[in-house]
This record gives sequence, structure tokens and C-alpha cells, in this order.
Amino acid sequence: MPIFSGFKSTFLLLFILFSACAQKKEQVTTEESSIVISKKQEVVVAANRVAAYLPKLENKKIAVVANQTSVIFNEKGYTHLVDSLLSLNINIKKVFAPEHGFRGKADAGEFVKDDLDSKTQLPLISLHGKNRKPTSKQLEGIDLVVFDIQDVGVRFYTYIATLQLVMEACAESSIPVLVLDRPNPNGHYIDGPTMEATHTNFLGMNKIPLVYGMTIGEYAKMINEEGWLAKKLKADLTVMELENWNHSNTYSLPIRPSPNLPNNKSINLYPSLGLFEGTNVNAGRGTEFQFQRYGASFLDSTYFKFNYVPKPNFGSKYPKEDGKVCFGEDISDNSQMNSVSLEWLIKAYQNCIAKSKFFNTDGFTKHAGTEKLQQQIEAGLSQKEIRQTWQKDIIRFKKIRSKYLIYD
Repeated sequence: MPIFSGFKSTFLLLFILFSACAQKKEQVTTEESSIVISKKQEVVVAANRVAAYLPKLENKKIAVVANQTSVIFNEKGYTHLVDSLLSLNINIKKVFAPEHGFRGKADAGEFVKDDLDSKTQLPLISLHGKNRKPTSKQLEGIDLVVFDIQDVGVRFYTYIATLQLVMEACAESSIPVLVLDRPNPNGHYIDGPTMEATHTNFLGMNKIPLVYGMTIGEYAKMINEEGWLAKKLKADLTVMELENWNHSNTYSLPIRPSPNLPNNKSINLYPSLGLFEGTNVNAGRGTEFQFQRYGASFLDSTYFKFNYVPKPNFGSKYPKEDGKVCFGEDISDNSQMNSVSLEWLIKAYQNCIAKSKFFNTDGFTKHAGTEKLQQQIEAGLSQKEIRQTWQKDIIRFKKIRSKYLIYD
């Protein structure tokens, strides 16, 4: 039973916040991460607003949806949210983990088994294993689910699919959901093809553009109010808001959100180079420049002067074109992206010496959300012509999006 039941004192709340921030930093992120934690966090992520949400957790049995990014920042670095809440005697019963697992070390798409956390002895239930949606049995006895995962604002990045399935399961079991919001590093623009209803899947569950310009908290509100949960259910949803952030701000992620997004550059290029995931072209996996280069053995070596050889490494046990010389481009010095670029995808296709090897049609359609993009590229349409076909859907989406924005 939590020891804080019934207190109302502001002094005690402040004391709790100080205690959470003073906890010893846990190294939940990987040593391979090249993102450096800022000494001063001007933006206050919702997880840091302990005094505001702690009363919602007292005297309740809690499940947390979390991974390596679910941290509270402090002067020494950060402490994992789970460790902080346990130190405050919050009754956490289990942890649900998304793709890549609780520690963020599993490969993209890798099956992750249920486990027991060695530090806390809490059950770790994988939502990228035998089930992607919490079962009613897994939610038995839970009074509140806390969702705290850093997203990157790209439709085929699966954390928003996990959010939707968690909300749906909680709505079905009448369990409230508390989303602790975090900034979207790609939250400054909306762009790309819109997911078509006939192609919805775990890489895109709703009719939204490839880059949708919302935080995970804003998106949760949209899911709930637009009737996107099964049977038009609504979750009992609370979004704990950020402080000192808006959509025009840049934000450097202090912890890599998944194994193959090691730094700000890869996160910024991910919406554009991520489309290569639906092709047989390597997008930097198996190197230390994931989503900052692309290449393949079947691209024209007389046109592409840059080459590299992918090899198994952290986050990519079986990279495309493993051990082969890949001809392509290094774009790690590319300037900040404010739109989705098709330049590299079109260039690679046009200079492919075996075009039948280029597209993995089913995978590309799932990533693009439409069959049209592959057809347009194969037909030789220009980037400008293709982008024009996105605009009506983007305008329609922006009108819907405007209803759920929290941060101007």
C-alpha cells in the first residue's frame, strides 16, 4: 500500500519531486548511443512533472507502458520512470514494452518474449511478441495504465500503433490511461502520402500522412475523439502536458528511441529514408550511419561513387546486402529536413541496374500507405508531380489535427 495516500501538502509534493530527481541515474540506454544528454533541460517533459501526476497514481495498481526512453531527467542525468515511481512506493504491478523491448536493444520487427526485469523483478510483457495488444487477462487487477514512450512523429514508427492498441484494450476493460507527453522531433511539419483505409496495418493504423506533426499526447487525443478505437470505444484518457515546448521548437533526443536511430540526423532523415525499408536497398542498417546513407549492390556503380559494406551490428543482426559492396550516397551532412524528400528514392530507382530487385511491393505499400507511390516512381513521375497528389489529403488532415493540438 503506498505510503502517500491522503497527503495534500504542497511541501510533501515538492519533497517527492526532489526525491525522484535525486535518484541515482540508471543506465537504461545502450552504450552505443551517440546522443548526448543536455545538462539543462529547458523543455519539461511530462514525466518530470511528478507532483502533478503522482496523486493520480496513489492507492492504485499500476501498469506502465515503457522502454529505455521513459525517464525522468535530473542534474545527474536521468532515472528511469519505473525506478522513480517504485522509490515513491507507487504500486507498479507490471511493465508493457513496445517494439525493440524494454531496454531498446531488439532489432526492428524482432519477436520479443515476455521476461522478468532483473533489477525490479517486475513482469515485462512484450507488445511485440505473442500479442501486440494487451489481453484482458494481462490487465486484470490494474487500476491505471501509464504510457510514457518517446516517439519520432513518423507513421510507420510503431510506437503510435502500440499506443492505440493499449488505449483500445484499456477502453474494453474500463481502465483509465495516463499519457505522459514528450516532444516530437519531427513535429514541425506535416507531409507525405496519407495511409489508405485498404492498406492499414501495424505500420499505419489510421488515415494520416507519413509525417503528422503531433506529439504522442496530441495523437492520443485524436485517436480517442475520432473514433479510431474498435467499436468506436473511447478510453478514459488523461494527457499530462509538456512545458516550454511548441511545434516550432527543435528538440534533441537525449536517448536513442530505437537501435537504428542513433542521433538527431538519422531521426530527421528517417521519414524520407525510411521508405527504403519497403525496398531491397540498404538504408544504413549494419553501419554506424543508419538512415544517413543508402546503397545496394544492384545500383549503378558508375553513377554512385560512394560505397560501403553493411555488416551485422547493434540493432541489425541481419542487414540488407550483408557483406556486399553497396553503391549509393552518404547524406549525413544533409541540411535540416522540413519535408519528406523523394529525391533519393527516385534517384536510386532510376539508377538501378536490376529494377525487378528494387521494390518489395508488399512492404513498400505498407510503409507508403498506398500502392500509388511505387506506381508513380516506376512511371517516371517527378518528385514535384508526386508531391502534388498528396496535398488534398494533407489539407484535410490538417483541419482534423487542429482540433487536438495542445502546443501552438
